Parts: sequence; C-alpha cells; structure tokens
Amino acid sequence: MHTVRSAASVPVADRPEWWQQGVRHWLAPLRVLPVGTRSCAGLLRADDLGYVRMVSIEAEPMRISRTPRLVATAPDDRLVLAVQTRGTAALHQDGQSVLVEQGELALLDLRRSFALEQRAEFRTLLLRVPRSGLGASERRADRVTGRAFATTGGVGAVLGPFVTGLEACVAGASPAVRDGLGGHLADLIATWIEEATEDPGTGRIQHFPHLQHPQHPQHPQHRDPRPHRSHLLARIRGFIDERLRDPGLSPSVIAESHRISLRSLHHLFEAEETTVCRLIKRRRLEECARELARRGDGRTLSAVAQGWGFRSPAHFSRSFKEAYGHAPRHVRPDGPAVAGRSSSG
Repeated sequence: MHTVRSAASVPVADRPEWWQQGVRHWLAPLRVLPVGTRSCAGLLRADDLGYVRMVSIEAEPMRISRTPRLVATAPDDRLVLAVQTRGTAALHQDGQSVLVEQGELALLDLRRSFALEQRAEFRTLLLRVPRSGLGASERRADRVTGRAFATTGGVGAVLGPFVTGLEACVAGASPAVRDGLGGHLADLIATWIEEATEDPGTGRIQHFPHLQHPQHPQHPQHRDPRPHRSHLLARIRGFIDERLRDPGLSPSVIAESHRISLRSLHHLFEAEETTVCRLIKRRRLEECARELARRGDGRTLSAVAQGWGFRSPAHFSRSFKEAYGHAPRHVRPDGPAVAGRSSSG
C-alpha cells in the first residue's frame, strides 16, 4: 500500500476534521488539533512495510495526542517510533516532557496517554510497530518512552538514516521487498531499545514536578525492598532470551549457570505467575510466530521450530495451537485464513 493525500483539495473549514480522520485511519486512534488559526495545509503519506506502517506528516503546527479517554475506549497496544525530520516537537508522556529536535527519535506507547506538540511547520515520520514484532525487547520499551534520542551515535546513527531513507525506495517496491524492509526495521528498532535500556543515561529527559502524581511519592520506603531478587530475575530472563535456540536449555542449566539451587530458581518465579518451563516455551512460541509472520521467510514450519529450540515439530504445532488457538501455518501471510481474524487500517 502506498497512499499520498493532500489537504490542499479540502475546504479550509473542513481540514481539521480531515486531519483527524486521516491520522486516526492510517495510524491509530489519536486526537489531532491544529495549533493557531492557520490553513491546516499539508501532506499525509502512508506505506505498509509488512507489519510495520509508516506514516509521514508534513504540515503546519498541530497537536497529536492519545488522550486518557481514547486509551480507555479505543485500546491499542502498539508502539510508534517518531522521527522528527523537520521542526521541533514537545513530547509529553509518563509525567515527563522533552523537546524532540530535528533529526531525533522518540518512542510513543499507545497503551498510555501522550501528546506530541508540533510548534511550527514540521515534518515527522511515524512508524507503527506491533509489540510482537520486537521480540524480547518489547518488555523494555516502556523504559525509553518520554525521551528524545539523538541519531549521532550508537544504533541511532543507523536507525535514523535507515528510516528517513525508506520513503525514497518503498513507493515502487514489491510486496516481498516491503516485507523484508519491515522485518529489518523492526529488528533495528528492537536493537535500539536494547541499547537504550542498557545505558540509563541515553536519551534526554526533563521532569516537570506539576505533572507527577503526588499520591505516589518516590520516597525510600516505597522502593523495592528486595533489589537483589529483581536483578537476579532480570539476569535470568536475559539468559533465557539469549539461549532460546538451544534445545538443551532447561531449569537445571539456568540454575547452575546462576549458581543457585533448582529449588531457589522455582521459588524465584512463584510471584511471576508462570514457571521457568512455561516462560521458555512462551518465548520460543513468540519468536516462531514473529518469524512466520514475515512473507520473505521461505523456511518450513519444522525448520523454524527447530531453529528456536523445539525438538519435535509435532510438539511445536500442538503448543502453538494451545497458545494461539490456531495452527502455525495460519500465521504465514500467504497461509489459510483463520476464522474470525480481522485486520485494522
């Protein structure tokens, strides 16, 4: 899909509603309000790259927000990566505010309210990504929202130019090329999130006291009294993700690698509403589903299953159906349709 729409053909009085409906349809349930009394001129472009949707907005000042009411009435758990290619935007999310300068990145979480205020004529690229497309990095995404990230170093120096260069090559690209680009983009965003969370100092952040919630003061008595447990649990989860492809990964291997007893390992997960074995299987199924969803991947179901540590294709198929309610072949873009499955624009 490649769509370009211009507000120039719309009567000035109708343009605010035109922008509202366009952004809502092509991106997500959001509220769009023009800033000032200008003509609301501009362009809106949309492209599908596999399971990633890229929306480009070039317009006069406007405020794009996910209000608490929309969060409650129009649930959406996807993420949006914003790349500011011209102008400066003020981002507000999670009680934090920061200016996103030209050339910088910011991550928006559609599960929570936010506002992106474009204060002058601007151009921004908004990439909507399903959480499942980020694999294990999805769990870390909420640590980087509400910040502005430069694209002058680290993974950002690769991600920024990659995103801004996409528009020039996708318009005439085949579906297979688009799917491949979307997969590479999701992997790059996941890697960027990993890097950003490894270094807490990455990304600018500004706190505004009046936006904080006074009913939850950050006093020492409210901190986790068992930091060692949370750190150990995080290390174990990371260890599992790094070794998912190893069919020999087991609770005993994990316990031995972290120098704790098997009993202590199981006790550690009692408050997690899962077991170690269930976590391993769930993560393997998530990665298999993510890989199968890419049209460009021609590997067999058995190869994908074995590649993520399943010893038996039959066990994989049975586990997949128990988890998702349908056989793994239905996940492939060219596979048989699943009853009741629908897609949103």
